[in-house]
Amino acid sequence: MELARSLSARCGQTAVIAVDGRAGSGKTTLASAVAGALAAPMVSMDSLYPGWDGLAEGIALLESEVLQPLSRGEEASVPVYDWHRGDWGLARLLTPPAILVVEGVGCGARSSSTHLSALVWLECDEAVRHSRALSRAADGAAFAVEWERWAAQEESLLELDPIFTRADLVVRTDDSDAPT
Repeated sequence: MELARSLSARCGQTAVIAVDGRAGSGKTTLASAVAGALAAPMVSMDSLYPGWDGLAEGIALLESEVLQPLSRGEEASVPVYDWHRGDWGLARLLTPPAILVVEGVGCGARSSSTHLSALVWLECDEAVRHSRALSRAADGAAFAVEWERWAAQEESLLELDPIFTRADLVVRTDDSDAPT
């Protein structure tokens, strides 16, 4: 955590730590622990994706609605997608913090990379990721269809933008003691 505290701000006065990886790799668990240890706010990409087909739009919203305002020293209006209603809820205001943790698929995308002080990539076997994700789903059968749609978007993103190649740290999370 000392390393995280010593990062240089690259987003205005904010040092942004991005925790990226494919679905089920443990991003939320690790990012929550880092944010808690640093007493830093966290933005989850899950609130920026407008549903199961919204990976690209979520990445664009991170840049336009969160990182760009913070880079100018302005308050960000973080969009919040309501997955149960299938519509946008009230945005969350974010005053520029000293450190911000961002987590989720695509948060380390090339379009945001100039604003990131650190990029952590989580690597995990697909079967383990799938099992973790299914364990969180209320309806496994319906989720399986969504998983395939989401995985296809991840694959397309990583073919065009191999985010993991820019990672400052790569963490394997297959092991049972790793984040879930």
